[in-house]
Amino acid sequence: MSRFINPFTDVGFKKIFGQEINKDLLIEFLNDLLVGEKAIKDITFLDKELLPEFMGDRGVIYDIYCTTEKGEHFIVEMQNRQQINFRERALFYLSHTVARQGEKGMDWQFGLKAVYGVFFMNFRLEDIPHKLRTDVILADRETNEQFSDKLRFIFIELPSFTKEKEECETDFERWIYVLKNMETLKRLPFKARKSVFERLEKIVDIASLTKEEREKYDESIKVYRDNLAVLGYAEQKGRKEGRTEGLEEAARNLKAEGLPVDLIARATGLSAGEIEKL
Repeated sequence: MSRFINPFTDVGFKKIFGQEINKDLLIEFLNDLLVGEKAIKDITFLDKELLPEFMGDRGVIYDIYCTTEKGEHFIVEMQNRQQINFRERALFYLSHTVARQGEKGMDWQFGLKAVYGVFFMNFRLEDIPHKLRTDVILADRETNEQFSDKLRFIFIELPSFTKEKEECETDFERWIYVLKNMETLKRLPFKARKSVFERLEKIVDIASLTKEEREKYDESIKVYRDNLAVLGYAEQKGRKEGRTEGLEEAARNLKAEGLPVDLIARATGLSAGEIEKL
């Protein structure tokens, strides 16, 4: 039996990075992610659900949404499976956050605060070189000079990280090693080097969960494993029949077996509307 929670479940991820009482963990991670660029001293968690400003608009729900003491916005998400138009979805989320900074009236002079999107991915991005970290900025195509620092995407491709404990060179890599291997570890490494890992060990110990937290975590684990099983089936069908056709066929079969539409949607990347039409 695992000693520590699975950080890739919804409950596990938010237990580590999405709680006010443990916000120092997110601050430490973001500072290690952006070492040499900035030093965040404090964050404020915001409502993760942004309702549409106009009737008919689409609302947005984030895993974690916070601002720094300087007013910069950070959206942090964990994605366990590839989604159709995943990059476009990330662009929509960040652009939505930029646009909502607009103030009513004639006096606002477009004084925007930077918006960062940090996307943990338990899959590989398609059509680009595979590497742990992909940073996307607004830059001049010819000179590569940064055009604006107000929009930043950081994609963390977890399957591309293959280092062993002794090979980790930076604190960012140590974070990734711990997160990727947490469920199989008996104790967390690097505690002597960085005190945040000692605190993290106490927080992620399954024995420290309350009865209510354990019930929510167990349900989250079930959903996580169900998603993996459904995704594996969909990918197998996709390889045989072509990606789109395979996903649709997999969704049709899973629907016929009585699986909930939301579970099929999470596993295949198809929308609820597309599944309903099958």
